[in-house]
Amino acid sequence: MRVSWTKVLLTGLLMVFYACTEQSPLSPNSESLDNNNPVSLASNFAQSDFAPGTVTVMTRNIYVGTDVDVILSAQDPQQIPILAAQAFQGLIATNFPERAMALAKEVSQTQPHLIGLQEVSLVRLQSPGDAIAGGTIPAEDVFIDFLEVLMSAFESYGLEYEVGGVIQNVDVELPMIVSQDPLKFDDIRLTDHDVVLVRKDVEFSDVVTRNYMAKLVIPDLNIEIPRGYISLTANINGQLYRFVNTHLEVVWDEDVLRIQMAQARELLLSHAAVINPIIMVGDFNTQAPHDPTYQLFTLTHRYLDVWTKNQWTDNPEGFTFGHDADLLNEEENFWERIDFIFVRNRIPFYNTPVLDPVYATVVGDEQADRTPSGLWPSDHGGVVAWLQIPTNTDLAIKEKQREFQPNHVD
Repeated sequence: MRVSWTKVLLTGLLMVFYACTEQSPLSPNSESLDNNNPVSLASNFAQSDFAPGTVTVMTRNIYVGTDVDVILSAQDPQQIPILAAQAFQGLIATNFPERAMALAKEVSQTQPHLIGLQEVSLVRLQSPGDAIAGGTIPAEDVFIDFLEVLMSAFESYGLEYEVGGVIQNVDVELPMIVSQDPLKFDDIRLTDHDVVLVRKDVEFSDVVTRNYMAKLVIPDLNIEIPRGYISLTANINGQLYRFVNTHLEVVWDEDVLRIQMAQARELLLSHAAVINPIIMVGDFNTQAPHDPTYQLFTLTHRYLDVWTKNQWTDNPEGFTFGHDADLLNEEENFWERIDFIFVRNRIPFYNTPVLDPVYATVVGDEQADRTPSGLWPSDHGGVVAWLQIPTNTDLAIKEKQREFQPNHVD
């Protein structure tokens, strides 16, 4: 059996990480779960204030762990093996097994019914590689499977979630230099996924996974970047909701904006006929409140950005991006809000898709959220929202209550 030096590195990382004891800041039994934690307080406050019909949802970009945009923006294809090697070293340094425990801690404290994850990566290697010579044999040796590692971290916290749906997006393999004397190359293959996780007490059905027709193409590197969405119906406390998770294209010029807008239109039109309340989450890569894609959701298609109804005022801006690529910045330096929870509710003649109060919080932006080695859980913050979404039954009850109020006048 051929053993790559990269597997040895990963084994070392895992051995060091899983040697953590109860005293570790990320151990499930540690004091990090007490009510001094802002997220714990937020969760407890919201849960106690809401009726049993509360729906709790999370969107979380968990970050591939390295700046792949540096590779995609390369001016010379001959730079690729060096850039790929640098990106791989960055991925190792950002230590996803350690970050996965921090992400599991967030879920343990907030207990969402439904979670939309983005950038759930599968990294595979081939040593020696053949891509440098134009070979096409795909790399199959798994270096790290983010979903497998994350679900293992969930188990450490006693969290019971299952995979509701997975959409595969980009699957790209590149040569990377591993030695200059003698000159040697491995191949590194990155497969990106978006995932929906469902809490075990939630029934779900009608899962749809689909890639968008519009996608970014980088002809100089012969790379296509498809993106897509997962959509499913969840039964929470007897009410049906359509839950959708997506990750739209990153915009850096007008041409890419058109691609992002086309993806957004396809997503919105594909759910235009849905009758049940829709909860749409993800990394939309569009800034609130003025970017065109954001306004496509909120103005043209009348989705509610639930953050705009948030009753907590300690973080009014709600920025969700972005920590440094190496995740080692000392202070939180988020500067834009691009991760959203949108709701659309087609109850006739009712002017809001959610009932007051709405509580929402950003996670992954406090010093207490960092890992033992000082890493932020991701370059994004996650968004968690506790919602009451009215149904026709709710409105009928409210109407009866209104009729029997002593001062009621038609």
